[in-house]
Amino acid sequence: MRYFFEVAYKGTNYAGFQVQDNAPTIQWALEKALRTFYKQPIDLTGSSRTDAGVHALQNYFQADVAEPLFQEAHVYNLNAMLPPDIVLKRIVQVPDDLHCRFHATHRVYHYFIYQQKNPFLNDRAWFYPYPVDLEVLNNAAALLMTYEDFTSFSKRNTQTKTMICRLSESRWEQTAEVYRYTVKGNRFLRGMVRGLVGTMLQAGRGKISLAEFESIIQAKDCTKADFTTPAHGLFLVEVGLTV
Repeated sequence: MRYFFEVAYKGTNYAGFQVQDNAPTIQWALEKALRTFYKQPIDLTGSSRTDAGVHALQNYFQADVAEPLFQEAHVYNLNAMLPPDIVLKRIVQVPDDLHCRFHATHRVYHYFIYQQKNPFLNDRAWFYPYPVDLEVLNNAAALLMTYEDFTSFSKRNTQTKTMICRLSESRWEQTAEVYRYTVKGNRFLRGMVRGLVGTMLQAGRGKISLAEFESIIQAKDCTKADFTTPAHGLFLVEVGLTV
């Protein structure tokens, strides 16, 4: 029997989503709570990996068990065992052939920057006190949707077999406090959203032209992109699963 676990978390104190040796992760914390409550080891498989310090409003794990074990009523108990910066939103039984990673139709990310010092944003957005041109940012964001090969925006040492990603949304918006970049795609590469944001901001500041930005896309060379964008401004906000 297969179950999905929907979670949300603030990633500040974690070394990423998946289990790592000698470092706390989101998966480690949930598996620990499950092992304590059910008094047996529960192996989880994750949907969308997030790096150290990245946050999520929605992400999923799955687990397979031989007989009915998990109940929606247990969510309260498990949340009492989880750290305050991780919440288990629900447990749902799904068809045995539904996979939380491979059957997700899309992912949506937000990246936030702010330009006036604000102690309530400093761990959830990037303090970026430089003038930027919103129109240029949106021109760069729209340009991305005309490409599918994002080799330039993938960090090295990735295990992915293809650099092809299809974006269906890519836009910047400004509010009273923040600039927000929204991107939706069928899949994302390691470090991709942060690389996109960092490089677009170079265009938005006038450091590079839109033509130069496009040449970075076309170069298929990750040394050309700007990956200095910090993790704490990035949120995974939606994983496209119908459950």
